[in-house]
Amino acid sequence: MATARKSSSGRRRSGTAHSTSAKKKSSRSRSASSSSSSSSHRKYSRKAQSKVGKVMREYKHGKLKSGRKRKLKSRKQAIAIGISEARKSGAKVPRKKAA
Repeated sequence: MATARKSSSGRRRSGTAHSTSAKKKSSRSRSASSSSSSSSHRKYSRKAQSKVGKVMREYKHGKLKSGRKRKLKSRKQAIAIGISEARKSGAKVPRKKAA
């Protein structure tokens, strides 16, 4: 007859809910300040954008080739070629991810 009830461990603590709202507020203020100075934190430079634009134009007109003769059919591959060309020319482009 000695049945012990288990306490409900699924309850949320008030302290953890408070800390998540504090984190949300800090991220909002950071995003607001970063939007005003977006020119200094540009991921891709204008030179890189123009390179990718030229390559995409070639791709759309069917002039872009992978290797010697094969026409390129993938849009993603065309963008990758543009980014790699921009990287070779010294434009500001993020590093390749290690595969």
